[in-house]
Parts: sequence; C-alpha cells; structure tokens
Amino acid sequence: MKVAIVHDWLVAPGGAEKVLEQIIKCFPDADLFSLVDFLEDRRLLANKPVITSFIQRLPFARSRYRAYLPLMRLAVEQFDLSRYDLIITSSHAVARGVLTGPDQTHISYVHAPTRYACDRQHQYLREANLLRGPTSWAARAMLHYLRGRDANSANGVDRLITNSQFAARHLMKTYRRDAAVIPPPVDLDEFEPRARKEDFYLTVSRMVPYQRIDLLVEAFNATPERRLVVIGDGPRMASIRARAGANVTILGYQPFDVFKDYLQRARAFVCAAGEDVGRVPLEAQACGTPVIAFGNGGALETVVPVGEAQPTGVFFARQTAVSIRDAINRFERLHKSITPAACRANAGRFSAAVFRRAFMAEVTRAIAAADLRERVAAVEWGDHEVVARQPGWPGDAAPKGNWGH
Repeated sequence: MKVAIVHDWLVAPGGAEKVLEQIIKCFPDADLFSLVDFLEDRRLLANKPVITSFIQRLPFARSRYRAYLPLMRLAVEQFDLSRYDLIITSSHAVARGVLTGPDQTHISYVHAPTRYACDRQHQYLREANLLRGPTSWAARAMLHYLRGRDANSANGVDRLITNSQFAARHLMKTYRRDAAVIPPPVDLDEFEPRARKEDFYLTVSRMVPYQRIDLLVEAFNATPERRLVVIGDGPRMASIRARAGANVTILGYQPFDVFKDYLQRARAFVCAAGEDVGRVPLEAQACGTPVIAFGNGGALETVVPVGEAQPTGVFFARQTAVSIRDAINRFERLHKSITPAACRANAGRFSAAVFRRAFMAEVTRAIAAADLRERVAAVEWGDHEVVARQPGWPGDAAPKGNWGH
C-alpha cells in the first residue's frame, strides 16, 4: 500500500520530531509532507525528501512561520493525497486537517491538543498581554475560528492516537472521540545511565511562560545553598536571567552532547510545567536521574513517586515557589530510596522499540477495521442486488435492509 506521512512543520528537533523519526522507521518507503521544512539535522527524517506547502515560499517563513498560522489550515488542505491508501498525520497543530476520502485510512498521532485555542485560551491571552483592546478582540476572533476548524478536522480521522491519558481526556472533551494512548519514545541507546551524581539540580526547557521557569528560579533564590542549572532559550530569557541569583546558572541553548552530560550528572531534574507528557523527564530517568515535577498531567504517568515500589521522583502539588521548595526538601530526605537502576528501568517502558510495536499494532487495527467495513458494505450491497432481481417485488428494484446503517 502507498503511505503518506504528514507533519506540521520541520524547523527544529523536538519531541514531535522524535515521534516522527520512529513513524518513518515503521514506514521507510512512505512519502513525507510538511508545511515548511527548514530542519538541518536530516537524520531524524532518514534523509528523506519533504514535500512542502506554499508557506515554504512566503517571506520570512524560516523565522516567522508561526505568523502564518491563519493560513496553515488552508495550506495543509492543498496536499493532494488522493493516491495514498494510508495517511499518517503527526500533528500538534493542523496536520490532521488533511483531506482524505472514504477509501483511505487516516491515522493521526496528536502530540498535543490545541489547548491555546481551547481550555488555555485565557491563559494564552493573559501571557501575551492581549486582554484588552482591538488586538485582543482580533486574537479572540482568530482563536474562535481556529477552535471551530480544529474540531472539524477530527471528523476526517479514522483513528486517533495520543501520548498520555491526560491528553486523551482532553481529546474526548474537545472532539468527543476516544484516542489510543502510546507514550512518546525514548532512545535508550542515546542516554546512558550514570550512578554518580553531582551537587546541582537541572531544568531544561524553552523559556516561555507556561513552563514556569520563573518559579524554579524563585524557589532556588530562596535556598542559596542549592545550585540550579537552566538549559534552554526563548522569549523570556532576559527576564529569567535578570531574576536569577548567584546560585542559578543560565546556560541558554546547548548542543545535545552538553545537554546529555548535564542530564547524566544532575542530582535531580526539576520541572514546573503542567505538560500533556514530558519528554525530557523521561530522558532524565534514562540517565538514572530522579525527577521533581508538578504533579499534574503526563508527569503522573511517567514518574513513579516516592511511596510506591521502585520510585523515580517526587511531586509537588501547586505551581508555587513554596511548593517547589517543599518538594526539594522532601527529595533530600528521601533521595536514597530512588536508585538510578529504578529510573532507568522505568524509562525502559517508553523505549523506541516499545513505541514502534504499539504504533504498528494500532495501524493494523485501523486497517483491519477499515477492511471489515468495506466487506460489510460489499455484502450488504450484494444482498440488495440479489433481492432487487427477485421477481414479483413491488417496484422491481426495491432494496431489502436498513439503508440508514
């Protein structure tokens, strides 16, 4: 069968691209589509060529591609996928809105629901300083439009897959559709465990408001005897750096080897965001590093808290600096109960091989369900044809059965 894989955009390697890499390994002969493609590291794509949309050729597309969000639904609908039997969309924005026909099977792996247009709309407007004025109302109107289009896009998907039970509940709330859950993959070969840890805590994140790096900095500012290392870049870099005390080191963006080295040596990895699922906390556990996380969302599914068998971390209940400090104090008291071996074993549940097996199982089920529907339709149609040819039937061609099914 001919297979097409459609991804939202290819700009920088991240969690969605790690999933895409494994999907490509499942279907190495598939054709690959994306709205834009500026990805420098082609290994994630197995050096495959990418068919892009008209947005690729628009001004400033490389640096300002997000500014074309209002055009992205239109752009993804222009991909002609009519010659493909199986369409797989890797989507956190618009890819699942591709146009497909009744004889095609469309499977969508949804990395994250469009929460900025749904339950997080007000948070998004507040953080973007768009609470009042004409610009605010323009943004609200655009989000309203995107919310409606996003809801419609699920109608063309035969099988939804997402990365956590938390995200699946959101998809049910938004689309009234069940979604299979396949957590994102961790490449265990890339992250070797290290038992000997050093005396610093680590966080790795893009510096955007919802990641709440400001709370981590505030918590460590109040405990100057503890060190925090921050890796990542983003629009809030200047304000985070201005808040950081002498015990907080802001490294900015770092290449993979540096990132991995810090992840292996850290006493614990800390994160304050409420994520649908967190990739870096899993990578930390693959390095044998415990996790201190906000007890919400996907972290509840990827971190085993102290108090359970083979724990890998601790949770804090509220997104406040005080709650974070309390969690760190609890970790210091109980850290000996968390072993690198337990962290590594927990990460093994999310290996790339486990992901590929689970993904192919869902693809097989979806294709089998589509094949069954076609067989039932053929049998029903055949029954109608036989009945229509029987003599003495009023109207000479009236079908038997319920055509409403």
